[in-house]
Amino acid sequence: MTSTLIDNIGELTTNDDTVGSGGRLRDAAVVIEGERVVWVGPSKEAPAGDERVDAGGRAVLPGWVDSHTHMVFAGDRTAEFEARMAGEAYAAGGINVTVEATRAASDAELAANLARLVGEARRGGTTTMETKTGYGLTVDDEVRAAKLAGDHVDAVTFLGAHVVPAGEDPDAYLSLVTGPMLSAVAPHVSAVDVFCETGAFDEASTRRVLETARASGLATRVHGNQLGHGPGAQLAVEYGSLSVDHLGFLTPADIEALAGSWNGEGTRGTVATVLPACDLSTRMPLAPARDLLDAGAILAIASNCNPGTSYTSSMGFCVATAVLQMGLTIQEAVLAATLGGAIALGMHEDGWLDPRGITQAAVGRIAPGSRADLQLLEAPSVTHLAYRPGMPLTSAVWRAGLKVL
Repeated sequence: MTSTLIDNIGELTTNDDTVGSGGRLRDAAVVIEGERVVWVGPSKEAPAGDERVDAGGRAVLPGWVDSHTHMVFAGDRTAEFEARMAGEAYAAGGINVTVEATRAASDAELAANLARLVGEARRGGTTTMETKTGYGLTVDDEVRAAKLAGDHVDAVTFLGAHVVPAGEDPDAYLSLVTGPMLSAVAPHVSAVDVFCETGAFDEASTRRVLETARASGLATRVHGNQLGHGPGAQLAVEYGSLSVDHLGFLTPADIEALAGSWNGEGTRGTVATVLPACDLSTRMPLAPARDLLDAGAILAIASNCNPGTSYTSSMGFCVATAVLQMGLTIQEAVLAATLGGAIALGMHEDGWLDPRGITQAAVGRIAPGSRADLQLLEAPSVTHLAYRPGMPLTSAVWRAGLKVL
């Protein structure tokens, strides 16, 4: 295997407290060999590589880990967005517009759109992505979505419990989701999600989805507390879900439960995933990211890229929003958008399986042994991500050791 030395790094964010001060190192270097990082340290101590990249005093950080997207879809919801901007409240029912368009699209059309979206995300520094099914809502269409997603992203989540399709009986559809649909999709996904919300699935239905998923051996996630206060966050903790996402409406008890989920001996808790671009697009309250961190919760930031409520994959935009409007420091926001997302996906340790069944190295850190997922900024520090919001600062990207930008 050939090795690549990236040196003369002005500021290196590693997310590894054993390297540098608080996971940051000045005048640093990284050596990549194959798909992994093999050395991190001061530039003056760096071993030679077969190839050398001079960072020119610029910042290097892990690639973004986007742990929540909905990218297998067709159609357009511009009219819905315009109506929201004119004052109409968001309701979950708009999902059915995308369902109709997605069912009508060919495999080639869906794959081309997914590839386009993943390409956009890569150019913005995202190296690890999750996406969900949930715009087919029939057995065949959900299996189709899962298979297509597995060709393009690192993790696929089954979201048959997105909404009840227009005109269908809720009880009958829930039985389909937790029975034949789950059985058919299970070989192609690593987790099951449920939209626990008014207009989608209530507490009893959410429990049934989570219990069935757990019995099938799949991890779980929850969409919760987006449109108003509800049981989503508490249910996610109760069932040991990897994450609960959205979280615009939390009580102190919800925050305490999410923080407390990490206190068990030898157990992992439930990650609180916030979706700032979605909060802005739906004109909902921004999730209380500052309160969650202060309480001791593990926080992730994700894009929620989808055609209805957050049509962006820009993690840089989400990080800037978290700093400028949610009260996070730039270091906290970067950590949440990298290592936090990796924890939410169960990818922060070696040995996770990608959709092809291939064992992968840990992501979200730049440390010896981790997967070589890095981005180089056209800036001397990560502070510029919020200092210069909206600017295309990512100038180079490596994913699994391969330079993709």
